Amino acid sequence: MLEPGEPKFRRRKADRPGEIVEAAMAVFAEKGFAAAKLDEIAARAGVSKGALYLYFATKQEIFHAVVAQAIAPNLAAMRQAMAAHPGPFAELLRDVVGLLIQVIETTAIGGVVKMVIGEARNFPELARVWHDDLACPAITALTAAIEAAQARGEVRAGDARTFALQTISPLLIGVIWRETFVPVGAQPFDFPTLASQHVETLLNGLLLREAAP
Repeated sequence: MLEPGEPKFRRRKADRPGEIVEAAMAVFAEKGFAAAKLDEIAARAGVSKGALYLYFATKQEIFHAVVAQAIAPNLAAMRQAMAAHPGPFAELLRDVVGLLIQVIETTAIGGVVKMVIGEARNFPELARVWHDDLACPAITALTAAIEAAQARGEVRAGDARTFALQTISPLLIGVIWRETFVPVGAQPFDFPTLASQHVETLLNGLLLREAAP
């Protein structure tokens, strides 16, 4: 709430970086990195192009901010949940995948994933940032959770990092399907159903004893 006598523009100015990041995420998801224009990002954020340059010098800087401010906090919350979860591995996996589906369903992350995959050859910095700040920490955290479950005798022997990739891969394919093929007429998949069926199938192969649904 503004204090009496405080200029109205002050809160608006403080909000601008976040508004620019939100607008950029939407534009990147819709247009891709190469086709995204700073003019369009500025217009979507409700600022002038000159005002945008007060906060970000390049489109690459804006992408860094999208990853750091709009995406990484969601994945950090999932990593914290994995580290703090006291219960059986089956419950942990269901909870974490549920959180991931919520992010996929409520943000433009799917379009940004498609952008990174499609444009990484021409803009390798996109892939490097995505790997270093998002993909690698997520895989590492999930690997650690699987190794802990193996040590407790819940999960069968096997390479935990490979199991972690197996956990994420069907969801990634679902995102790619939605962002690439659904716009041209393909039948969509229901993400909650996809996630639930995948988790139960995976647990059936991973667990050394049956997990309650």
